[in-house]
Amino acid sequence: MRYLVEPFILGALRRGRSVQQFLGPCGSAERPGVRYVEVRVTKGPFEVYLHVVEDIGSESFLDVSEFPPFDPDDEASEFGLLLGTAEDLLAALQVAEQRVGAERGRWVNEGVVQEEYGDFVGAGRPAGVSPDGRRWPNLPDVA
Repeated sequence: MRYLVEPFILGALRRGRSVQQFLGPCGSAERPGVRYVEVRVTKGPFEVYLHVVEDIGSESFLDVSEFPPFDPDDEASEFGLLLGTAEDLLAALQVAEQRVGAERGRWVNEGVVQEEYGDFVGAGRPAGVSPDGRRWPNLPDVA
């Protein structure tokens, strides 16, 4: 089971582990990128980050956390764009849902987002829908 049901999402966060969600492609054919969102555990409130990275992967290189930021001139983008913080676990998930269209049933454990990316690569990098037929969140594209 790749996707976490809500009690497992909350359990991972309570144990200090991040959860992530692959949000699909961005950019252009000449300069492709991908996006994923992460809820991070900190000593203070939970933090929600959007990662926008260059799509430099292949079937043998899937670790999106190693991809360079899409905007190399933005030092903050190396660590992700902070979308918001929340004191409560569920509120942190809601930040991701409201800000970038994350879906409650699509969260994965930290590091498993690379499997999502692998499915995307294996399916030929579909622009409109995920490999399993779900529409990508409607986010403004990065230039």
